[in-house]
Amino acid sequence: MSKIDNVLAILWMLRSGEKITAKEISEKLEMNIRTVYRYMDTLSMSGVPIISEPGHNGGYTLLNNFIEAPLFFDFEEQTALIHAAVFAEEAGYYGGEALKRAISKLRKYSNKEQETKINQQLTSLEVINGFSSFSLENALNVLDRAIADDYSVKFLYHKSDDDQSKYRLVDPYKIIYWNNKWYIIGYCHMRKDIRSFRVNRLESLKLTENKFERPENFSSRHLFLKNLLPTIKDKEETMNLVIGGNSRSLDDLCQHWYLGHYLQERTSTQAVFRLEKDQIDTYIPYFLLSYGKSIHIDEPISLKDRLIEVLSELIKFHQQQ
Repeated sequence: MSKIDNVLAILWMLRSGEKITAKEISEKLEMNIRTVYRYMDTLSMSGVPIISEPGHNGGYTLLNNFIEAPLFFDFEEQTALIHAAVFAEEAGYYGGEALKRAISKLRKYSNKEQETKINQQLTSLEVINGFSSFSLENALNVLDRAIADDYSVKFLYHKSDDDQSKYRLVDPYKIIYWNNKWYIIGYCHMRKDIRSFRVNRLESLKLTENKFERPENFSSRHLFLKNLLPTIKDKEETMNLVIGGNSRSLDDLCQHWYLGHYLQERTSTQAVFRLEKDQIDTYIPYFLLSYGKSIHIDEPISLKDRLIEVLSELIKFHQQQ
């Protein structure tokens, strides 16, 4: 560890409020006791009010009115940091190793009571979302650097409905984590437009020497959702989609990432959405299949026929396999 890390570690232990000896510090930080004395002198010379008590029951403490620096975290802040690290690890966050080092420092620079609480916090929360074990750390690190330094990236992009990958030159504006998947959004030179790309579909990702300027007032959230959700071009061509069923299933439908944007009304037995007919025929049958018998279609009646058609196609497909 560097000198500054060791000095901050000692300051952290002093901040616990408990008297601590030079021997205890040297053992915990695995350093020579003379080095501890030198670091104590360094802290005192920098203005930290350290009280030194000699003798058998002596040790070091801080003045009670010592001003708390932003470095120090209270119990709730520690809990939030540790739980955030748990969420980040499950999401496949590419800064996971740095988070682990930060949590390790919290544990190492704490007294026994604080360390016990930290261990309890680490085991009090578990996040399970079925995230793929496929690592995207290298790709996300390249993209993070490109965004920070305003460099374009080049990659082969494989779309789910196209077997042929195509090279893209993209000015990446933001990394987005949505619905358990990583995306980048930026200006695609091939399409001459702002597009979003799934990171796990990028191949041969390279950082280029091409610099770009990010547009002002850029809203990644607005543009990302705009790319996902079809735009209703003519409100006069829309129609009601009325779904009935049990309360839990209707709650789930109303919170659906797609349908939730078109919710018009919700009662205890029905949910009313407003969409274009093409949207209802194209997307909705596939969304509703997973709900089984827990819901039923009240309007439009034509959707029932479309749902039966989709089911028939699926049955025929699997019978032929």
